[in-house]
Amino acid sequence: MLPPRPLLLLVFAASSLHAQAADDGLMMQRKTLNTGVMYMHDSWHEYWEGGLKRSNGNIGTVTTQSVTWVGHYGLSDRVSLVGELPYVWTHASQGPLHGFSGVQDITLAAKYRLLNAAFTEQGTLTAILVGAVGIPASNYSPDFLPLSIGLDSRRASGRFTLHFESKADWFIDGSAAHTWRNNVNLDRAAYFTNGQLYLTNQVQMPDVFDWKVSTGFRKKRVFIPVSISQQRTLGGGDMRRQDMPFVSNRMNFTKAEASLMYGLTVPTDLAVQIGGSRILNGRNVGQSTTITAGVFHTFHF
Repeated sequence: MLPPRPLLLLVFAASSLHAQAADDGLMMQRKTLNTGVMYMHDSWHEYWEGGLKRSNGNIGTVTTQSVTWVGHYGLSDRVSLVGELPYVWTHASQGPLHGFSGVQDITLAAKYRLLNAAFTEQGTLTAILVGAVGIPASNYSPDFLPLSIGLDSRRASGRFTLHFESKADWFIDGSAAHTWRNNVNLDRAAYFTNGQLYLTNQVQMPDVFDWKVSTGFRKKRVFIPVSISQQRTLGGGDMRRQDMPFVSNRMNFTKAEASLMYGLTVPTDLAVQIGGSRILNGRNVGQSTTITAGVFHTFHF
């Protein structure tokens, strides 16, 4: 079980007090670049084997860490471009399995603002379309879950987001996306999954649907969002009893998340962010706790 990961990590532009992620309703200002690094620490010792929650002394606690470069650029007042590239390493506290490390997937996205208009007398409503693609950036194997660094599948997604921001400094977002995933090639000639033997090295990957609802407070240099999100895999089978996870397994989860972002006064274009999340329930995933921290700088052109 890989720890569930968002398609794009969160970044923060200090000068404009705008968070930026694929599933939020905010945009970069024109000719503005926000770039930085995000650190993530994710760990779990209990997981769902299908619908059965259990632990496993052969792996103990599984820890995944990453350092991700993130960049956001305001191409125009209506279009923002997003990119990220993570370096990931994994570790199991018990048993004979060793962890892996390497560059994972490069992700590129474009956000297009369809609408930005007053909505009642209380605030402004924004509608955004997002298109994104992800491509493995190194030759890693997805066949050693839960210690593989990724799923090694090329993917494309479409997302729609509604964002309401009130004049009283609170906001609410609603976002949903469909992700199409390409087949994965394994370094073996056959595999068994979902009750069937396949005499091929090619694995068909099911698509994924996800949604997220966020609310919070944003004023001056402080931004505090909290959210609940859910991922549903549109196909795939469960893990076999007492077996390793498989790359095309159904990986479903519900997650709660919160973060705090603060724009520094000196220098004014620097910002820091800390956050945490917890998997509340799931299927074929670990019940992970995730901590993130990042630092970002904004450049104006």
